[in-house]
Amino acid sequence: MPLPLHLNPHTLTPSYSSQFPSLNKARIPVGYPHFPVRAVEAQQQATINDREEDKVEEPVVNFAFVHSVLLPDGTPDVHYRTACGGQKLRNIMLDNDIELYGPYSRPLLNCAGGGTCGTCLVEVVEGKELLNPRTDKEKEKLKKNPRTWRLACQTTVGKPDSSGLVVIQQLPEWKAHNWIYSTAPPEGEEVVEI
Repeated sequence: MPLPLHLNPHTLTPSYSSQFPSLNKARIPVGYPHFPVRAVEAQQQATINDREEDKVEEPVVNFAFVHSVLLPDGTPDVHYRTACGGQKLRNIMLDNDIELYGPYSRPLLNCAGGGTCGTCLVEVVEGKELLNPRTDKEKEKLKKNPRTWRLACQTTVGKPDSSGLVVIQQLPEWKAHNWIYSTAPPEGEEVVEI
């Protein structure tokens, strides 16, 4: 963190002409100081311990967005983002440049968040306790789909003071892998923590 600089305006003198004789005044942009600025004092405002005590963690929801297509080496393509709670999942994904609609990305093929088209499908892999319950529109549109699938436009992520982790599978109808839902890892497989 840069230290704050305290300037003494009484010691600033326009001495540019003696130090820089080739400097032409006409080429200096408007608003640019016509003399060098010197820092006469640098002061550290607080010690490191004071900063750590005053530091208050703001509530934030962490997201891991898993793309439906695997990378060439066979690993999932995961994008990590953070956002404040109380927002629609659709807005969080679009604001963070996370692919939501896939082939339905043209404006005429989706309802822009109205919950009527069903093209903003996502699968909630982890963190469903941070999401609002399914709305009536979701129940109607997703009655033949798994219970972990949600419409991003109808899903509100927590409250403004919520914090936690939400893992979202993008475009679940085209995913190239399957999620294993269990409390213990499979035998002989390496566990990767997110």
